[in-house]
Amino acid sequence: MEFRIERSALTDAVSWAARVLPVRSPVPVLGGLLLDTEGGGDGGGGDGGGRLRISGLDYEASARIDVDAEVPRRGKVLVMGRRLLDICKVLPEGPVECAVEGSRFTVSGDGARFGLSVLPLDDYPALPPLPRVRGAVDAELFAAAVADVAVAAGRDDTLPVLTGIRLELDGDTMTLAATDRYRFAVRTVPWRAAAPGEAADVIVSARRLTEIARSLGRSGPVNVALDAGSAGFEHAGTRTTVRLLEGRLPRHEKLFAMEDPAAAVVDRVRLTEAVKRVSVVADGDSPVQMTFSRADASVLLRAGYEDDVASQRLPAALEGAEELTVAFHPGYLADALASFDGPSLRLLLLGAGQRAMITDETDSATAHRHLLMSVRPQLA
Repeated sequence: MEFRIERSALTDAVSWAARVLPVRSPVPVLGGLLLDTEGGGDGGGGDGGGRLRISGLDYEASARIDVDAEVPRRGKVLVMGRRLLDICKVLPEGPVECAVEGSRFTVSGDGARFGLSVLPLDDYPALPPLPRVRGAVDAELFAAAVADVAVAAGRDDTLPVLTGIRLELDGDTMTLAATDRYRFAVRTVPWRAAAPGEAADVIVSARRLTEIARSLGRSGPVNVALDAGSAGFEHAGTRTTVRLLEGRLPRHEKLFAMEDPAAAVVDRVRLTEAVKRVSVVADGDSPVQMTFSRADASVLLRAGYEDDVASQRLPAALEGAEELTVAFHPGYLADALASFDGPSLRLLLLGAGQRAMITDETDSATAHRHLLMSVRPQLA
């Protein structure tokens, strides 16, 4: 086996595939990356053109990427993935030559040379196949939607289903949702089904899906593939699969149906900055209190106890009530606000200790909604 490739291209490809490698594994070969060359020569000459495929997997996910390379001699090799990545990061810029020499894989470029012992290929499991492709979604839109809802996913591994993101396909829409029981985020995006009537409802690890969405690139279609046990995503020469989580998240439709709420509109940037500012004195989980006034067209934010207090007043338009006070966990509120990017936000409010909905002021086909439970105000 022998191939030549630019250092930057090799580093990017190795880094992408190495994301799925386990930090520790009782099975040593699962720490390896499989390098497989196609095209080019077979040892007896040839034009040298070809492809390099790099693959990695653990018990939950797999990743595969194809990149262009000059391939004088085809072959396969399995090497420790994180060690190869460390080597790629310190290689000099420019072309890199890689080859299998006996029981060693060599990497050299601009006078630098590294040797890695190879792992037994016969012990390496086959990568899982890509499930059936159900349709495609825009890469940038998908990444933004995953980021919007992932903040609401749980972190407690004793309740695995709450650490996931619900992925629902129905007609020409894809709905992503996540909840940790204290907050609930939902984002709907358009997508193109592969066939009429495509529908699915699965749970994917929020951590894994976030990693996948970040790595997919910022343009072009992402093929979404699903079956009974796994999800797959394919984009621009990359392919990854992840095992689905068992169980179901609670439905959000009834929770999000709010009867006769008060509505407040606030500048997003100013509100985000004010929450960060007053939260400095909010010890532990002590809430940030927000008092909306229709007469003053303002909202007063307050936090803290006794002598350590902070407050800030901002312009806000209130409809449906003369005055209304709610309070929120400062971390949950900050996370929710950070998941929006529009100029202003609409808050739908039922009152203290009840549900509150945050949305962009404009309702669209890509609506993002974040539900928070308010707590009882603790400041007089």
